Amino acid sequence: MTDALHALQLTLALNPALTLLCAGVLGALVGSFLNVVILRLPRRLEWEWRRDAHELLERSFDEPAPPNFFHGRSACPSCGHSIRWFENLPVVSWVALRGRCRGCGTSISIQYPLVEAGTGLLFALVVHHFGPTPAAAAGLVLTAALVAASGIDLRDRLLPDSIVLPLLWLGLLLSVNGVFVHPAQAILGAAAGYLSLWSVFWLHHLLTGREGLGYGDFKLMAVAGAWFGPQAILPVVFLAACLISVLGLIHLRRTGQGAHTHLAFGPAIGAAIWVWMLFGASHLGPWARQMGLP
Repeated sequence: MTDALHALQLTLALNPALTLLCAGVLGALVGSFLNVVILRLPRRLEWEWRRDAHELLERSFDEPAPPNFFHGRSACPSCGHSIRWFENLPVVSWVALRGRCRGCGTSISIQYPLVEAGTGLLFALVVHHFGPTPAAAAGLVLTAALVAASGIDLRDRLLPDSIVLPLLWLGLLLSVNGVFVHPAQAILGAAAGYLSLWSVFWLHHLLTGREGLGYGDFKLMAVAGAWFGPQAILPVVFLAACLISVLGLIHLRRTGQGAHTHLAFGPAIGAAIWVWMLFGASHLGPWARQMGLP
């Protein structure tokens, strides 16, 4: 098994173009699955919450469970047309069908090819940066999870614990082998990451009486610290704040809605974490120090 892995690593190292192509195709396939997660996980969680509430109140609950990730074929929400395998090829099928259902002609959301192509591009960039290494494998897992969490937060204003908490534990476990940081840095980083936004939340709440952040945002910052240590926290928060500010200005310009509009912060945190993973130590670290950040 070890010899086979070594041979695979050598083959990929000697064929960088093939490596990037494989990473991109893998990312597009993973992105197709992430679309299912983004759409189905919130519905599944809502159903579980309603079921648990009925059980707590000792009331009957007969609502059928929505499909999970692995059971129940994808179908058009308008006409119920079951999507065949050749209609479900990442990006290609959407382009071939001109963004419309083969059964009824209803428009298919642009989300599908964007998530698929975007995940493919991100996977290729991760592999290009790390090469065929354990860090690349870990980076691909982190990338996929951040795409799923960001997509759900954009649609439903929710960062599910079922995605964020396993990422936190995985970051701590990876530190045992020093993939990105060592255990002491990971533990301190997780605590610092959580407290960084938790303190902002309570300060904002005391001053305004409103809640400006969600607890999922705190946990996602803990993920940043567990993976990349306490040195990543302030730069990631700063970059995420810059991103959400730009998005807020764009939203204000397009809609005219003011300061009380709630924008999902999770995607900005996720993007900042991903950028730090690739460019933090070599590029953003010196820049952060020039800005007065640790």
